[in-house]
Amino acid sequence: MARGSKVWFNGKILGAEEAKISLFTHALHYGVGAFEGIRAYKQTKGGGAVFRLQEHLQRFFESCKILDLKMPYTMDQLIDATLATCKANGFEECYIRPIVYIADGPLGVNPGANPPVDVAILNWEWGNYLGDKGVNEGARLKVSSFIRPHVNSTMTKGKITGQYVNGVMAKREAINAGFDEALLLDAEGYLTEGSGENIFMIKDGVIKTTPLTSILNGITRQTVMEYFENKGLKVEQTRFTRDELWCADEVFLTGTAAEITPVKEIDYRQIGKESHLGRPGPITSELKKTFQMIVRGDFSEFKPKNAKNWLTPIL
Repeated sequence: MARGSKVWFNGKILGAEEAKISLFTHALHYGVGAFEGIRAYKQTKGGGAVFRLQEHLQRFFESCKILDLKMPYTMDQLIDATLATCKANGFEECYIRPIVYIADGPLGVNPGANPPVDVAILNWEWGNYLGDKGVNEGARLKVSSFIRPHVNSTMTKGKITGQYVNGVMAKREAINAGFDEALLLDAEGYLTEGSGENIFMIKDGVIKTTPLTSILNGITRQTVMEYFENKGLKVEQTRFTRDELWCADEVFLTGTAAEITPVKEIDYRQIGKESHLGRPGPITSELKKTFQMIVRGDFSEFKPKNAKNWLTPIL
């Protein structure tokens, strides 16, 4: 994982070693911050471009609104900053991490009416999030003993730093048990998502994904739903149980880091029909192939209505 040597920090491009924060940073103690995960890809026609940058940054601003953080920069400024950071590091293909948080100030739980806010953008080269084997052969998942908190306990529509402790604990539990990723249930026992991905299942031609009542509205999730709708396939946003998931014909995860990752096993049960038992299914395989074409600027298989806005060139 090659990290960029340059970062954007409070309006300036700095060397990564120069971007220091104080031990008195409020967010370090209480987890009040928000972040985004974005990817840039090498394009088939040359150069690099950031995938669905505006949508990611819109969610970034919404996370700030949820936290009542006053973002000190505009959308256009953060678009320029994102591209400048990629360019400063010489990256055409990379993972991009904007982050905003309450900075050095009062250290009580209440940070005050107008606390100081830091904003940074960093990037690094990141391959397949669940590994080459996972994305090519299918990942092994475990339903976690940890559950997603109630929607009025944590705000599910924001990518809020402190809330990811729940996912970290679930992920570590799964890894320690020999799996690739964790799945989390809600307080009533229905599937929500992975530690950092949304989930889809296919059964008898019906495509289902968990509703937005308890999950983050993933940008890759949105892309996949638009892809299926373009093909005339309906996606049901509905709750489902772990045993329904075990009996699915196909299961896959979506996310900026995970992209499209097939699932071959859940709780020691192989997923799929006899023709592809424990292997990526045909719909997932076709989707995975098309997604890689889309992010690299090839819309020959699927062209969304606003395709021209999906890729922002790194110039």
